[in-house]
Amino acid sequence: MVNPNSTLQTLCKDNKSNYELVSQLCISNRSTNIDGPDTDSRASMAKHYRTLQAWYNKKKNPDYESVSQLLDLEYAARRAFIDSDATREDNKHEKILEAYPCFRDIRRAMGELRRLLDKDNSHSIDEMLERWQDFCQKVQFYGVWKKMLKPPLGMDKAEQAIRILRVLPSLFPSPCAPPKKLRDASEALLHVLEVKEDPNSYLKKRPLPCPVLIVSSSSCLLAIGDAPIATFPKQDIAVGAIYLMAYYYAFHLTYPKCVATLLSVIQTEILLDKIHDKDLTPSYKKGEWKDFLGQ
Repeated sequence: MVNPNSTLQTLCKDNKSNYELVSQLCISNRSTNIDGPDTDSRASMAKHYRTLQAWYNKKKNPDYESVSQLLDLEYAARRAFIDSDATREDNKHEKILEAYPCFRDIRRAMGELRRLLDKDNSHSIDEMLERWQDFCQKVQFYGVWKKMLKPPLGMDKAEQAIRILRVLPSLFPSPCAPPKKLRDASEALLHVLEVKEDPNSYLKKRPLPCPVLIVSSSSCLLAIGDAPIATFPKQDIAVGAIYLMAYYYAFHLTYPKCVATLLSVIQTEILLDKIHDKDLTPSYKKGEWKDFLGQ
């Protein structure tokens, strides 16, 4: 049987297009299906991928539901491509976005998160966001009690959310310090632009390749590495951490060591996704955070 990872590596060395990479995986890999009569057809998955490419090359705004259906049908080849050795590099996100430009839309990343975690539950994202809201309320009270947060009197919801994101790495500490160029571990999650600060200049100097939220006075930018991916209204920053998790999952990215405990807690408690013991940080294993969550 053909090894899909070896096939991808060979094709990459020959400078083949992402279309050829994904199409080859449609031929060589059938192990990661979403249930359905059409997903088991390798030729069908290649056809679905060609259709996706054609739509995004020719149409400015392809129909959302139609694209979602194609992403469902082409799931197996896509996951094999994203999870393969050929994309385990610093520019992994570039390769994925070249093959799947639809993921520049945050809704697509959230949809992929649902497929990966709970594909049969159409309400899974709403349920996840409810758990996140409850989690943030507990963080607010705990942070005030620990004197890491001020009472949210007079703050709007966006400012409250930003302060919570900044304090989370301290409440769920990781054993590894952030890179020296980062002022704080929270910079692995978000950066609030100073007056006249250029987001592109900041991203180019940033030492981590992981997803990050860049917050301006009116909007938010989600970037990976030094590449801007998508923008969304500042008022939605309250769910920004879930957006970050969606890209970690959709692009199969590794957690930065300086926020690994926090992201592992979000993974297990908000996304309800189990984590392997070998990937747990010492802080996670101690379980002090469980008392904080009322478990």
